[in-house]
Amino acid sequence: MRSLSAYVEGVGILGPGINNWDEGSAILCGDVAYHPQKTIYPPVDSLPRTERRRTGQVVKLALSIGLEATRHADLKPEMLPAVFASSGGDNFNCHAICETLASDDRRISPTRFHNSVTNAPAGYWSISTGSMEPSTVVCAFDASFGAGLLESLAQVVTEERRCILIAYDIDYPEPLHTARPISDGFGLALVLAPCRTEHSLYTMRMALTQDKADSCTDNLLEELRLSIPAARALPMLQSLALGEAGRVVLDYLNTARVALELDPCP
Repeated sequence: MRSLSAYVEGVGILGPGINNWDEGSAILCGDVAYHPQKTIYPPVDSLPRTERRRTGQVVKLALSIGLEATRHADLKPEMLPAVFASSGGDNFNCHAICETLASDDRRISPTRFHNSVTNAPAGYWSISTGSMEPSTVVCAFDASFGAGLLESLAQVVTEERRCILIAYDIDYPEPLHTARPISDGFGLALVLAPCRTEHSLYTMRMALTQDKADSCTDNLLEELRLSIPAARALPMLQSLALGEAGRVVLDYLNTARVALELDPCP
């Protein structure tokens, strides 16, 4: 595979003890010590009241990071095609449906049903932002972030226009948590552009490699990286936060990893 390249114009992040990119970049730079705390999901005020009542954690997470990244890039979110990447979906809704199916009354509510599909956050994104742009949803178990990054970069290169990547995962309640032990909710969003602009922060070139994936030097951040699929992106986010040029290798498939060449834009 030839390398794919784009410019990073905006970043959004939300996770355990990390509420936004300003906080996250300070932690990843080592300026502030990392103290894990339960992820706090902000309300989605951009949704109409009826839809807002129906949303769970995964929608709040996806919309929060996506809107932060577009604010960071000073762009209107409704103008961007979007790629959503997650290893699952609304895991608490999945648990509730399983409980219903195991009960005597197995009727599932329409709200439960429409929130059960993996493209539900994409639908709420279009309602929240008023976007009529296309959206793509990818799901590849622990490789979901790498698959989403590959898809979004491919769209930027082939379509020659901006794209936003929104990658996220949330935990499961028991007993599903024992089978799929995701520790908490974590998500990140990147606004990617085909050409350099006044908003360009970094250049990114991606290729596949068989090299070993990089880890986080901070033990607590490394635990986070390994415990949530979307957090496999942490070494990349650390490089972006430090503003240093260099090569980062991220987990992807068993037979291939993602190699990123990152350069800050002066």
